[in-house]
Amino acid sequence: MQSTNISILFLIIYVAGIIAVGIWNRKSESSEDFFLASRKLPAWLLAITFIASWWGGGSAIDLVDHAHRNGISSFWIYGVPVLIATALLFLFARGIRNIGSISQPQLMEQRYNSTVSLLLTVFIIIFMVIAATVQVIVVGKFFQAFFDLSYQTGAIIGTLIVLTYSLFGGFKGVVLTDLLQFLFFLFTAVFLFYTAYTQSGGMEAVKMTALANNKSGYTSFFSDVSDNLAYVITFGTSWMIQANIWQRISAAKKSTDARKMMIISFLAFIPLYLMVTYTGMFASVFYESVPKSGIVPNMISNISNPLISALLFVGLSAAIMSTMDSLINTGALSLTLDIYKEYINPRASAAHNVTIGRISTFIIGAIALLIALEIKSVLTIAWIGSDFLTSGAFIPLILGFLWARGTATAATISMLFGLIFSSYNLLVALGAPLPVAWEIASVTQALIGISISLILYVGFSFITKTDLEKSRSFIRKANILNRTYD
Repeated sequence: MQSTNISILFLIIYVAGIIAVGIWNRKSESSEDFFLASRKLPAWLLAITFIASWWGGGSAIDLVDHAHRNGISSFWIYGVPVLIATALLFLFARGIRNIGSISQPQLMEQRYNSTVSLLLTVFIIIFMVIAATVQVIVVGKFFQAFFDLSYQTGAIIGTLIVLTYSLFGGFKGVVLTDLLQFLFFLFTAVFLFYTAYTQSGGMEAVKMTALANNKSGYTSFFSDVSDNLAYVITFGTSWMIQANIWQRISAAKKSTDARKMMIISFLAFIPLYLMVTYTGMFASVFYESVPKSGIVPNMISNISNPLISALLFVGLSAAIMSTMDSLINTGALSLTLDIYKEYINPRASAAHNVTIGRISTFIIGAIALLIALEIKSVLTIAWIGSDFLTSGAFIPLILGFLWARGTATAATISMLFGLIFSSYNLLVALGAPLPVAWEIASVTQALIGISISLILYVGFSFITKTDLEKSRSFIRKANILNRTYD
């Protein structure tokens, strides 16, 4: 009881602090100011908010639990896709920043046309809502386990906290609170790693436990890699084109700062994801099976020192909320700039668009909460959300930077296929009695989706007309290869 009361007090203080940061940064004079912090943020700060966006609830809870069951190869579920996506983003960061658009759909309108831009907006909003739903689920279960609340109450409280400071501060508020949240969670992750290591007795004890439980390959990095390839393909490609990360690249001062952000993040992700993976492996020595609430929440609630337990609780809450806020903010960006401003009120003033941005922030968060109150599975719904981007948006986005012959018609057809394909798979995953020739959430499904998308894009590009001058102008402006053009 004492630990719970202190945790509540610390949570109140923490929430008050981040809300104060949000209010302090509430003045936004334009959409660029609200959503990109006027492109004045340094590379190291953007790198931290990038890391906080991905190294959040999924890594903190889900990866630890997977590592407990399957060993070091669980790194392939989250760690490997993150490294692949970050490496690809390093290659494309210069081009993304050089284009200079505020949102991803605006960028694609420059490359193709408004139809492609609108389709991409649909994909972004679907992905951001589903991805934010994952974080609402995680925070709901965590608050449920720690405070003995209902899952629904925990989810509502967590979402309201994030919405409060996101509504006030916009992107700058998200970035500054991400910095605080990252530091909190870094302390939590290091403490839990050390605790798990000391309680387990180290890797020798882990190996002996795995041997006793007949878990062959538990300490082999390449054990059962094929089982995780669906996550590597789908997460790696979809996260590379994740709009909230492109938002951070666009917010960099210069293209060189955008690439620095990727280098810093790549080097940081390796030890961070290994740390949470090994935490789960060490926990296999003193947890025979994964507790219902998850290993991390259970470890925190069992710490005897109430002050440390409360600090760790706030740290984990910070990790979950730092991911949720960036997803909600980017979804709101698409609703505001790519739907409202583009199609509803193109002549709206800058101040009016900021107001719409705040309303959009609330709408995205509210929809995610409503879905989370009905669906409570983390990994499956995360994969489904990523499948929409992989099958529908990856090929047109990436080849748009590289191949001038790619046409707007081909991009539209490829994206429409991805929307239909992923929606069909989503219905099957939700239990609809529809025929399907592949296993849902499998390597086969991922390869079918991205392969057909590629074939349609390339094929229709050769048989439909394109504005080569417009395409070449875009590619020259992006200048991914840093060439000198005459």
